[in-house]
Amino acid sequence: MNHTAYLILENGRVFTARRFGAAAETIGELVFTTAMTGYLETLTDPSYYGQIVVQTFPLIGNYGVIPADFESVRPFLRAYIVREWCHDPSNFRCEGELDGYLKKQGIIGLYDIDTRELTKIIREFGVCNAMIANDIQNMDVKLEKIRAWRVENAVNAVSVSALAGEDTDGQLCAGKRVALWDFGAKGSIQKQLEANGCHVRVFDAASTADQILAYAPDGVMLSNGPGDPAENTGIIAELKKLSDSGRPIFGICLGHQLLALAQGASTEKLKYGHRGANQPVRDTLTGRVYITSQNHGYAVTPSTLPPNACERYKNANDGTCEGIDYSDMPAFSVQFHPEASAGPLDTSFLFKRFIELMDEYAKKGDA
Repeated sequence: MNHTAYLILENGRVFTARRFGAAAETIGELVFTTAMTGYLETLTDPSYYGQIVVQTFPLIGNYGVIPADFESVRPFLRAYIVREWCHDPSNFRCEGELDGYLKKQGIIGLYDIDTRELTKIIREFGVCNAMIANDIQNMDVKLEKIRAWRVENAVNAVSVSALAGEDTDGQLCAGKRVALWDFGAKGSIQKQLEANGCHVRVFDAASTADQILAYAPDGVMLSNGPGDPAENTGIIAELKKLSDSGRPIFGICLGHQLLALAQGASTEKLKYGHRGANQPVRDTLTGRVYITSQNHGYAVTPSTLPPNACERYKNANDGTCEGIDYSDMPAFSVQFHPEASAGPLDTSFLFKRFIELMDEYAKKGDA
């Protein structure tokens, strides 16, 4: 097999690389992540659907493959690019190595490529499409295909296909009943809810407000996910109905954006997004800064927020909206990932805030 491959950017730049993982060709949206650890969580985060991910940390694969750290059952990204791939991992939890895992999952890997230069191009040019090809012949045809490619049907492609976490024999469970509306949820969100004593039932992206409310949840969690939030018009309409029900709602990442859209706000695509485990976020109420894990290419436009929405958190680097509190309903949302995995645990307290919101809702129901 020829181990040489070519990364072709939509602006015409070509990088020569070496292959590992699956031997194939693909087109995707080229993005970078600055996380120094957690490459397994990156590989299995459904929010990377349709994307070719560049890892800025130079050595990847050093602790191998650890299934317990996966965020979903399989990777949804198109390809994975690293500077140096570690052939001989060493970790007491290791159950395999990266090359074999990518081959098994059909994911293309590239290495021996200048990821620093790639990252600089993305920062200057913006997120762009790219192709991984076996040759650089017929470049006009290739560039036409690259520029025409789009991420489509992202949420439906990664959402669960059936309900999960159902009550045994229809009996009510102990603890708070949380409906997790799955738009491409990381597994750590459910784990965090369960660690806080919640019983979680997962609803797929096609679920309606009536179906979720029929479960009689104490609260609703809106998950992360991929793609352009504004394309999910059906979900936004159902979320508006759900918001009007008065149930406590906590939105994360895409869930944060969808909740804002359901309340009349707008979203915009960022030049190169926020992806990594070192994003500083400022609480506008207290002035405190938290370091957060993030993975998103879109953001809520603050100037379009309705009167009932208060911008609670801001990104300390570029001032983009990182969180919203709502005054007329028991709901709040954040753009970052309080479940962290992998990343800092600074904002894990937000799950307790959600529990408190559900407690307040229950007291009103008892009154």
